[in-house]
Amino acid sequence: MSTTSTVISPADLLQHWQGHRNLTRRVIEAFPEDKLFNYSIGGMRPFSQLAIEMLGMAVPSLNGVITKTWEKFEDIEITKKENQPTTKQALLEAWDKTTEEINALWPKIDISRFQDVEVAFGLWEGPVYWLIFYNIDNEIHHRGQGYVYLRSLGIEPPPFWER
Repeated sequence: MSTTSTVISPADLLQHWQGHRNLTRRVIEAFPEDKLFNYSIGGMRPFSQLAIEMLGMAVPSLNGVITKTWEKFEDIEITKKENQPTTKQALLEAWDKTTEEINALWPKIDISRFQDVEVAFGLWEGPVYWLIFYNIDNEIHHRGQGYVYLRSLGIEPPPFWER
């Protein structure tokens, strides 16, 4: 379904996404170093791996939207084992660098692109706005897993509404 009316501006959408990213950063900060990389429940991946997935999607998604060229997910540098952060500090630095890159890339997206259909990473087909929502939804989903981990460790996660 396509429409010409605007419900949210691109600037407001970016602010919304960055609010979620800010909250996810605080979840990363809340983890003890060893648990961030090694703790899991029920076969789920450690939270560091979930954060790396989010990092692997964010900037490459925007680059795909801007250039109309999409990498395969497994070819994205940070998703390769040898390029992944191995300390909380390195993960937070990668998070902050990605935040800056998102802010720099966002203005390069022409508003007309939000309705264009793309196939992100050769996997997910949909309008650009949907692909951006997918990034946000994926982050919320994985952050929820992080909340479960933190609570099981006796750590109070940051309030979800404080974005």
